[in-house]
Amino acid sequence: MINLIDRRELTSAKALQFFTYVIRTLLLIGVVILSMQTRYPEAVATCGILIATFIPKLLRHQLNVTVPIEFEFLTVVFIYLSLFLGEIEGYYHVYWWWDLMLHMFSGFIAGMFGFVLVHVLNENDEIGLHLKPGFVAFFAFLFSLGFGVFWELFEYSMDKIFALNMMKSGLDDTMEDLFVALTGALIISIIGYRYLKRKNKVGFFEQWVYKFVKQNPRLFRHN
Repeated sequence: MINLIDRRELTSAKALQFFTYVIRTLLLIGVVILSMQTRYPEAVATCGILIATFIPKLLRHQLNVTVPIEFEFLTVVFIYLSLFLGEIEGYYHVYWWWDLMLHMFSGFIAGMFGFVLVHVLNENDEIGLHLKPGFVAFFAFLFSLGFGVFWELFEYSMDKIFALNMMKSGLDDTMEDLFVALTGALIISIIGYRYLKRKNKVGFFEQWVYKFVKQNPRLFRHN
């Protein structure tokens, strides 16, 4: 049974790694096509987007933290959908729901990272934190919401510096984005809270957290 589970995890990891490579290849092809179309600013921006997809690997090498492929895949997908398809290819203007979908997605991802972060601190005996599940979930919620605020500041800065139109309709767009990000943060916080309260942790969220713990044993030292 254990070998079967390990084989399934390995197959899943290989599939996600494959699709991660596919997305990076699409970005590289995008650079070539944009260059051939003499859209050099977009080509340079796409190069930057491609580099940004390697952030999880940078964390692995610089901070000695292993990022599970599920987290890396979600990060790469978000970068591709928001920065390349959204900004470079103009999906924000073509599909009215594209921006809202991505802010919900970002709230979910940021909440998951926030939950894992505080979970690491909570489970490390050398740090000595003993936080209750409600506070851990609340921290994940605030972390995710804070990321949403940071993203809105990023959009505002890009509009002012490079004369883009990331904020769309201004204040209304910003408030809609924050409310959607809040919804995503709330969902992931509830899932995280239920994870900490349950004895039988078998859902996808639990499996991802377990994989992060398993791949970073030095962060979870118990006496």
